[in-house]
Amino acid sequence: MRSILIWLMTASFALADGEKSGEFDYYVLALSWSPNWCALEGDSKNSPQCEARHDHGWIMHGLWPQYHKGWPAFCPTAKRPPSRSMTSDMADIMGTSGLAWHQWKKHGTCTGLSARDYYTLSREAYGRVNRPDVFRKLNKSVKLPAAVVEEAFLKDNPDFEPDGVTITCKSGHIQEARICLSKTLDPVPCGQDVVRDCRMKDALFTPIR
Repeated sequence: MRSILIWLMTASFALADGEKSGEFDYYVLALSWSPNWCALEGDSKNSPQCEARHDHGWIMHGLWPQYHKGWPAFCPTAKRPPSRSMTSDMADIMGTSGLAWHQWKKHGTCTGLSARDYYTLSREAYGRVNRPDVFRKLNKSVKLPAAVVEEAFLKDNPDFEPDGVTITCKSGHIQEARICLSKTLDPVPCGQDVVRDCRMKDALFTPIR
């Protein structure tokens, strides 16, 4: 009887808190410029991602299942959570194992994939995008139009279209490049709630330390 009650409580919680796993339209690959995140948040948190020895530029914030309008999150799943070694192995492209764990819990559970397959697909998506090398050559902070960052991604990824790449800003800084991909990781147009480019003309871009 006790096991039945636990199952019912778990099922009720799952139905109340998440969409059905595996049902979505496309992915958003979010790439964060690590030095800007460190300047805004990471340094004050003493995040290991911000240690100079890592030399991080564009890191993977996450691979997010997306609807054409809206997105699922925290989906109920029977898949086992990732092991500590799995999340640690993602730190080279995600900055920290903690971020890898959070991305699985919030987004990976909605893909219908196992944790291992979600991380494998995430790494493949990250590897398919040419991250513009020009930004790694900066030796001082600069202010630039967010459109320049989008143009750099489009130039280095000829298969991408402008409506498949979105640049976001936060607190006056370039924040992320968000790239829309099909379930097979081919470029696709972003939905209306994703295509909201930052329109700043003087967004701050911090160099790698």
